Amino acid sequence: MGIKLVKKINLVITGCMGRMGQQLIKTSQKDKSFKLIALTENKVINKKINGIKPDLNNELAFKNANVIIDFTIPKSTFEILKIASKLKKRVVIGTTGFTQKEEKLIRSYSKKIPILKAGNMSVGINLLMYLTEITSKSLNNNFLSKIFEIHHKNKKDHPSGTALMLGKGISDGKNKNFYKLIGHKFLNRKSFPYGKKINFNSLRKGQVIGEHEVKFSSGKEIITLNHEAFDRALYSEGALIAAKWLMNKKPGLYSMRNVLDFK
Repeated sequence: MGIKLVKKINLVITGCMGRMGQQLIKTSQKDKSFKLIALTENKVINKKINGIKPDLNNELAFKNANVIIDFTIPKSTFEILKIASKLKKRVVIGTTGFTQKEEKLIRSYSKKIPILKAGNMSVGINLLMYLTEITSKSLNNNFLSKIFEIHHKNKKDHPSGTALMLGKGISDGKNKNFYKLIGHKFLNRKSFPYGKKINFNSLRKGQVIGEHEVKFSSGKEIITLNHEAFDRALYSEGALIAAKWLMNKKPGLYSMRNVLDFK
């Protein structure tokens, strides 16, 4: 019997000098399904990484890609989407911090190309979001909620994209508009209140990879759902799972929930 050769997925990683960019390079090297063909950054880098000289986001860098994985900043993500949409390339977006208007713009790009977007690529976090939605749906309006998250001291956006995802889980469970349910956004508070709207508190310290906690309180009892991440590799592994899943999909906007097939 002859050996069946499986064609590798040509991968481009953007924001290659960032924490997640570096982690994605490491993880993709261990996954035999992928061939890393290009790296990009938003400034000129004069050294090779894994034998590849990073480029700026442009058509030449993306030309031979089967899929582009993007963990950058919103401005860079839209540069990438503009080129990817022209070249009909699939994009996995792990970037966070988008405005409501920018979310709509991503949706419009997804009519032309397959896009998978997740504020967090971890399987565990996506399960937590699903459980948050079920809990929110199951509890009556006497229960108030709040979300707490901790990340490393260099993380700029707050609340984290994951905390916002979990907030959306609460609003979806109540069948309400998430943006109308956003309450106060605290930073580095020791304690913070529950609210009729969802209050957030973000702590930035040390090298914490990520901790998230959702609490529901009726005043008589408290329900807590939480998740701790110890290794950044779980995000890059999730992103590669997402990239493989996206390979045979039509244009559209997908999430990790689609990948994991949560009903």
